[in-house]
Amino acid sequence: MTAYQNETVFTWGATPLKFGAGAVDEIGWDLAGMGARRVLIVTDAGVAATGVPQRVADAAKAGGLTVEIYDQVHVEPTDESITAAVDFAGQSTWDGFIGVGGGSSIDTAKAINLMTSHPADLFDYVNKPIGKGLAPPGPLKPLVAVPTTAGTGSETTPVCVMDFLGLAVKSGISHPRLRPSMAVVDPLLTLSMPPEVTAASGMDVLCHALESYTAKPFHSFARHTPETRVAYNGSNPISDAWTEQALGLLARSFRRAVLNGGDLEARTDMMLAATFAGMGFGNAGVHVPHACAYPIAGRVKEYRPKNYPPEKALVPHGESVSLTAPAAFRFTFPSDPRKHLHAAEMLDPRAPKQADPREQLPAVLASLMRDIGIPNGIGGVGFTESDIPSLVEGTMQQQRLLAVAPRTVTEEDVSAILADSIENW
Repeated sequence: MTAYQNETVFTWGATPLKFGAGAVDEIGWDLAGMGARRVLIVTDAGVAATGVPQRVADAAKAGGLTVEIYDQVHVEPTDESITAAVDFAGQSTWDGFIGVGGGSSIDTAKAINLMTSHPADLFDYVNKPIGKGLAPPGPLKPLVAVPTTAGTGSETTPVCVMDFLGLAVKSGISHPRLRPSMAVVDPLLTLSMPPEVTAASGMDVLCHALESYTAKPFHSFARHTPETRVAYNGSNPISDAWTEQALGLLARSFRRAVLNGGDLEARTDMMLAATFAGMGFGNAGVHVPHACAYPIAGRVKEYRPKNYPPEKALVPHGESVSLTAPAAFRFTFPSDPRKHLHAAEMLDPRAPKQADPREQLPAVLASLMRDIGIPNGIGGVGFTESDIPSLVEGTMQQQRLLAVAPRTVTEEDVSAILADSIENW
């Protein structure tokens, strides 16, 4: 093999996709074609109450499948909720799974698929340094992802994220074998999403797009062997192309979808944007905003957002990611000013030009976040300057993500980004 100091190879993979109004009604035929006969639908109680999982179950049964519904997924999954779901699934035998809902349900379905196909201690598979980061020893069973939010892009990614309660931090499992066998994306399933959920999940889409677009280029990494090449390769030409498509759709329809949830054209654009951004970041990776988001969500105090389960404090994933985004992209700007300015132009070509170019993308983001009702920085969800050391500690545990940042990220850098994010406008 030719000896190279830096990487010259990137990989790009995506989930086979069925997209469009009514697509979910064909899921029985799709699963039967994969050889599945007995399948478990994985969802949460809120989504179950909408009737969508039952509709999916009816469609699967019409295709000749035997179906059961597990509706106890925890919104923003924890290690405890994942373990409970795996324990339930382990009481029977399944030859296929369907994740119905947002990223919480789809990620839980990924974990069930992994842990029932190749049983092990959960921490064996969790990313380093929290877990051992072991690869699944073999293929998994068919998993069809049916998203009901335009947000995580989990239907196209090889990642499963959870909150580790004892550590007060989020992390996850990342391996190409976790990628769903198929994504069935039906915009009709998102029409009932409340504005607050639309806004939060949409900011996750936007940050996926921007982080993958500005990630460390694949050719800047040290050379990998085939065995060590990771799912997050860094920015590359194919991921960039999908990201640019996602940004255009978000510019056209994000505000519209929050303002009028019944706007099917806007909902369709948002679902496409989530899928496209997933195809980008699911290969290129995400960096600083997501790394900061995990301790923000894991160490929340009393914040309870509207139209989310009120039983316990939580910061929805899309919100937690967005809160440090303006400051994070101010930090990454020197790595590639052209990309940062082009991203700002795609998001809002009519935005006023800032005197300092590094402020252009943060200003565009702040304007959007204000318009759709995102909290004003980490202060808006209950954190103060006294919390910054704890948040820095949690962020620095996310080395898998920080390694994708286009600049080396130190504790001092994270502290400055968080301080700059107490308020965003």
